[in-house]
Amino acid sequence: MIQILAQEVVEESSGIDLLLPDTSELIAGFIAFSIIFVFVWKWVIPAADKALTARQEAITGQLTQAETAKQEAESLLDDYKKQLAQAKSEANTIVEDARQAADVLRSNLVGQAEEDAVSIRGKARADAGAEMDRAAAQIKDEVATLSLELAQMVVAGSVDESVQRTLVDRYIDDLGNLPS
Repeated sequence: MIQILAQEVVEESSGIDLLLPDTSELIAGFIAFSIIFVFVWKWVIPAADKALTARQEAITGQLTQAETAKQEAESLLDDYKKQLAQAKSEANTIVEDARQAADVLRSNLVGQAEEDAVSIRGKARADAGAEMDRAAAQIKDEVATLSLELAQMVVAGSVDESVQRTLVDRYIDDLGNLPS
């Protein structure tokens, strides 16, 4: 039976009737579409437009903040690089100054040590010369004393002591003038 009814409906309707809906359905669809269109046009589109505008402004603000932060970071990085370069330069200057001061100090110490060595050598030579002179004078006195004693024994009192002393001094002077 359903087939028979479907065939009757197909036979009664023409080709154009299949494309166009019933007039009551067409009017009901148009009214529903109009209501939905007005609702969307009045409330949904402005709300969506407002949300999109707010979102666009927020993104623009974030991009501006990010660009500002990037510029600040680059500025800080440049400042840090400059400070680092300046610190390295100052460190190199300090090291070079210390090296130069050490060289000057070393030169001064070496010069002072050399002066001290020359002074000590001179003093040692002077002390050695003085000691040699003292030893020579002491030996001279010893030889004079021994010579006098020897002469007194030999002569047994024939010459007085001052004459003997003069003779011994002359003898010692003659010994000092002999080549070594």
